[in-house]
Amino acid sequence: MQKSDFFFELPPELIAQTPLECREQSRLLCMDKVSGDLNHRYFYEIFELLKCGDCLVLNDSRVLPARLMGKLESKQGDGSSAFIEIVLLHEVRNSKAEEPSPCLAVWECLTKPGKKMKVGTRVVFGEGELTATVSAVLESGNRVLEFHFEGIFLEALEKLGKMPLPPYIHEELTDSERYQTVYSKEPGSAAAPTAGLHFTNELLDKIKAKGVDVQYVTLHVGLGTFRPVKTDDIKDHKMHEEFYIIPEETALAVNNAKNQGGRVIAVGTTSCRVLESCSDTSGIVSAFFGFTDIFIYPGYKFKCIDGLITNFHLPESTLIMLVSALAGKENTLNAYKEAIQKKYRFFSFGDAMFIV
Repeated sequence: MQKSDFFFELPPELIAQTPLECREQSRLLCMDKVSGDLNHRYFYEIFELLKCGDCLVLNDSRVLPARLMGKLESKQGDGSSAFIEIVLLHEVRNSKAEEPSPCLAVWECLTKPGKKMKVGTRVVFGEGELTATVSAVLESGNRVLEFHFEGIFLEALEKLGKMPLPPYIHEELTDSERYQTVYSKEPGSAAAPTAGLHFTNELLDKIKAKGVDVQYVTLHVGLGTFRPVKTDDIKDHKMHEEFYIIPEETALAVNNAKNQGGRVIAVGTTSCRVLESCSDTSGIVSAFFGFTDIFIYPGYKFKCIDGLITNFHLPESTLIMLVSALAGKENTLNAYKEAIQKKYRFFSFGDAMFIV
């Protein structure tokens, strides 16, 4: 199967640059995954489409303000320095000490410009309350940075960092909470699990009141989610790894729903990947934590999920391939064609699909 099989033309004006004022007012394209039949709704109507006994699984990862602007420490002592942009990707083990230092955090990072970031280079952020030293240059071109700070690292990030918005969003975000789900609580993502951005606490309360079991997993979304597929044959694509946790409570709830004839609905491709990574061949889910590089594309046999709530994805991306695995490539591309004709909003701040 070729990468080009998942290409579609998208008018640039349909790429949503800002979120809607009201999260649940997004449009919702409903698709029957077997027949491909389509139905146009609004996201606030999702509770009408869920059934008592269903299990709705959401990703509670929280986006870090992981984009930092710093200055190279001047070697001349004359105050001259170069600006460096750093994006935190994921935390790595501190190999220099058996016990992690409370004032040292070690992260793999993207750096720009990279050529200035040699081993030993020191970067200063803000007024010096946060500094970083390059400890390694990886084959990928990424750098490993050791961050030094007083107090709590996340507090320093909240003060100095910005949201690492996707490359197709060119406008500044005035309220950083609009790039967080209302239920986010576990810091660690470099990008939002965007299917969950449509939910409000009030909508979740209505869903629970209907008898839907709402459960959570954690998958820390990496910037690899935006990495293009570069191989013509998609089977040759190397999927990025992401850290995830599925608690015992969630595993039990998912298994109970399936045993009682309820549906398991994943909110977002991230929740889907967690559930499918933790399911055995009979669809039984086990509590687990670790890294997954599962790549789901047409031909994959789903073991756990029955339905998916998701946004509209980039052409030729691993995400549209996952959707195509669930609903069929022809059905998926037909739905995207319909969405373009009806001027749905695309990508992170765009509208949603409900596939079941």
